[in-house]
Amino acid sequence: MTNDHDWETRVTALWERLDDHEPVDFRARVAALAAERPADDPAALFEQGAAHDSTGMPEEAVTFYRRALDLGLTGLRRRRAVIQLASSLRNLGRPDRSVELLTAERDLPADRLDADEQALSGAVDAFLALALADTGRDREAASLALGALAPLLPRYNRSLAYYARALLTAPDGS
Repeated sequence: MTNDHDWETRVTALWERLDDHEPVDFRARVAALAAERPADDPAALFEQGAAHDSTGMPEEAVTFYRRALDLGLTGLRRRRAVIQLASSLRNLGRPDRSVELLTAERDLPADRLDADEQALSGAVDAFLALALADTGRDREAASLALGALAPLLPRYNRSLAYYARALLTAPDGS
């Protein structure tokens, strides 16, 4: 068995070459790396889920993500797993479940997240906006997306943030 740092380095290197591999080959390479770890290793399960997700197999990805989370996946991979699980569920026609997962993730107190996890807050908002739109909650989706965008603009930050919040209280069509 290899050490964690070596394994992580090889996983990262493989992901950097995702586009160099056919989907079946990429999944096989990730599975081979995962096989170096115990069968119940949450990180290895997450990587397999991500490999399936990134190669067009969301149903299989969901199984891996759920198992990794159930086994106590932590840190940045846990947050990524929630985002990716929610996205896969949305793509599989379960946007309500996606909204539930991402709303719970969004509601986590910032002091429970490290800087890398906090850096994914915009991704949580973006995927939640997609799921909200799929459930017919378009104004909430637009509000969330615009609110996430506002701090990134060189100007009009305050105005856009205000208008994003106003979408939730203004009657439709205004």
